Amino acid sequence: MAAHRAQWKGRLEIGGLSCNIGLYTATSTAERIGFHMLNRKSGNRLKREFIDPETDEVVEREQQVKGFETSSGDYIMIDPEEVTAVIPESDKLLEAEAFIARGDIDDIYFDKPYYLVPVEAEDQDAFAGMRDALIKTDTVSIARTVLFRRMRTLLIRAHGKGLIATTLNYDYEVRSSKEAFEDVRKVKIEGEMLDLAKHIIATKTGDFDPAAFDDRYEEALQALIKAKAEGKSLPKPRPVKVSKPGDLLQALRDSAGMGKSAAKKPKAANANAKSDVKGKPAKPKAKAAQKKAS
Repeated sequence: MAAHRAQWKGRLEIGGLSCNIGLYTATSTAERIGFHMLNRKSGNRLKREFIDPETDEVVEREQQVKGFETSSGDYIMIDPEEVTAVIPESDKLLEAEAFIARGDIDDIYFDKPYYLVPVEAEDQDAFAGMRDALIKTDTVSIARTVLFRRMRTLLIRAHGKGLIATTLNYDYEVRSSKEAFEDVRKVKIEGEMLDLAKHIIATKTGDFDPAAFDDRYEEALQALIKAKAEGKSLPKPRPVKVSKPGDLLQALRDSAGMGKSAAKKPKAANANAKSDVKGKPAKPKAKAAQKKAS
């Protein structure tokens, strides 16, 4: 990871093994197209300022302070030094506190992934020992440390030749699925409808290839910017066809290729039948044949 800067460096301890590691971001949005706010009239880039609504004066950075709004509408000012004082001290230690079976944790708690990489040559053996131990036991490790000025819980798992540490959302940060689905009715699907759904899934089953999924929004932005920069006409949006099936069962039949359109396919023409100039089959001359026979 020489081309990237470690977001955090410390010591990883799993079981009786320990090594110095660097934490590197596994995902990035740096390649996305970014926009700036401009003055439409002058074309100049705007700058952001904080305005006191009571005095209409610009508040400079050194006068800005964070505050917590109480139920009465008042604010409690919190200085940066006070925040620093209450943050748990970081000893730069990422220590495994528990081991759980791989797959036992609901991925709704997953926040952001990071690559864990040994930073010193002498740490390679210990690092490999941790990775292989997790692979052979098919387990993941739960660890905690102060990360970016906050105490974070991380899930550590083997991935290829290395380890991935994924920060986890706290329980209070994850909204209740029971509340989200409380209005979903209990409906039992069976018979042809279920069979068709299973058939559709079976015919479309495959492997996940992230490279196969293109970012259509990003591509559309690139085409728009290119067209405007070159003074060309703007690309026309493709019409979106939205199906509105009145019958769920019929929609499934159509998706499975068993709909009315499939049932009305023309039969294959007889290869031995003669056809006239217009392409229609020639009528057999049965009466002429009977006269010759008599």
